[in-house]
Amino acid sequence: MSVHALDRLSWLQDAVESIVNQTYQNLVFAIVIDGPVSKEISDYLFRLPTSQKNVIVFEREYNCGLSSCMNFLIEYFIECDFKYFFRMDSDDISELRRIKYQVDFLQKNLDISVLGSSLIEINELGEKVGKRILPLKHREIVRFLPKRCSLNHPTVALRFEIFKMGFRYKEHLKNTQDYFFWIELAASGIKFANSKEKLLKFRRVNDFYKRRGFSKSLNEFKARIYAMKVLNKMNLSNIVYALCVLILRLMPSKFVKLAYKVDRYMLNKRVRHE
Repeated sequence: MSVHALDRLSWLQDAVESIVNQTYQNLVFAIVIDGPVSKEISDYLFRLPTSQKNVIVFEREYNCGLSSCMNFLIEYFIECDFKYFFRMDSDDISELRRIKYQVDFLQKNLDISVLGSSLIEINELGEKVGKRILPLKHREIVRFLPKRCSLNHPTVALRFEIFKMGFRYKEHLKNTQDYFFWIELAASGIKFANSKEKLLKFRRVNDFYKRRGFSKSLNEFKARIYAMKVLNKMNLSNIVYALCVLILRLMPSKFVKLAYKVDRYMLNKRVRHE
């Protein structure tokens, strides 16, 4: 988990509690403080290892971004005998059965190396405001990639052997790093799956739509073009879709908000979990 200056203490506490209270306890919970944070957050985090023996807190002098933090943890633990790597954001809430569910799934499905899940979207008050479901099977996940990122990044569990094969997040990307990462893995034959279980509550705050600015929109467009090239999915439909989304994302936030809701509705209608 990466923690930065804009994090809110109460949300961070909810996120941390959702991991330390997991039904599966054979884990190391690694937290990276990514640059300067408030004293209350710093004090809270550095108190954790005294009461939670499986918590490790790292502190970085400067803010380096999510990709850098994840790569830092990967390099730190790569020589350890860990089987899995779990993602988690500092304002989201994992279901208490999440890690056990994903470990059990990966132990039973040895061909799957990346496992995501559906999620529930909550607002700043913790109230449910939506859901996000994605295709379950590898073939459908890869088929969706030229049009959308078909795994919910904060929900994923990855086999650590992926990183031992040399794969890393692209540190020059301050957003969409997961999108590019999934495309690279898919092109290399890594197998994906999503669970229909909603294993995480994703915090969709008021500035969620504003944060999807030019940089993120442009990187998403580049990711879609990259997916078309390396996955041999270059066709008129995918190109038109990528251009339309890019134009839409550059419109005022109220239109982006409406489009996001329509997109989620259409996705949930298109992806049906039996």
